[in-house]
Amino acid sequence: MFKPNPAALTTRLPALEVAVENGPLNRVEDEATTDPIQIFQREAKQNLLEPNDSSAKFGYMKLQVTEAWITRGGKGFHVIQMLGMLTPSLLGIPIEYFRTKLRAELQVIDANGEVVGSYIGTGSSNVRVAMYHGYSQTAAPRLADAEALRQALAQIKPQLDSAATRLRTHLITAGPMLGEGTPDGTGQEIELAPAAASTTQPHED
Repeated sequence: MFKPNPAALTTRLPALEVAVENGPLNRVEDEATTDPIQIFQREAKQNLLEPNDSSAKFGYMKLQVTEAWITRGGKGFHVIQMLGMLTPSLLGIPIEYFRTKLRAELQVIDANGEVVGSYIGTGSSNVRVAMYHGYSQTAAPRLADAEALRQALAQIKPQLDSAATRLRTHLITAGPMLGEGTPDGTGQEIELAPAAASTTQPHED
């Protein structure tokens, strides 16, 4: 579920703190809340940032899910399954679908708290729930979110790659953060620039 795209930046960025704001993907009732964090952390480590043997960090790379639309489809399949006593599921007919569409923004922030790059991507997914040729009702919504986020990151990565040389030069020139996890050692958390966020709740088609 969390395997990143193998394509790496032509010029990797120096070591950065990686942070994620799930926004409308937050689901307090299940462990899916941590999925975007794991996806982005692996992406950053394997493809975006250079290896770092020291504790020095040159700023933040922050991903925010700003909008999300989460739907469940397939009411007609429910009727078919009930009429057939779930026998159609044995023949490969899906039980339902989980769909996620989202918009994500990635910001690169230097050690002084200045946003030096902002990149946007969108993604969508359509994951079927089925007995043998699909996913369970527990796994499907998580997979739908993860796939949509991976697509958004795939759109963001070429934008980041085009700006990587400029970003790397700026981050190194600005220098590392003086305090652990904060710019200039002030102890103040870095906040994303204001972005319109939607907290659309799951609904059925």
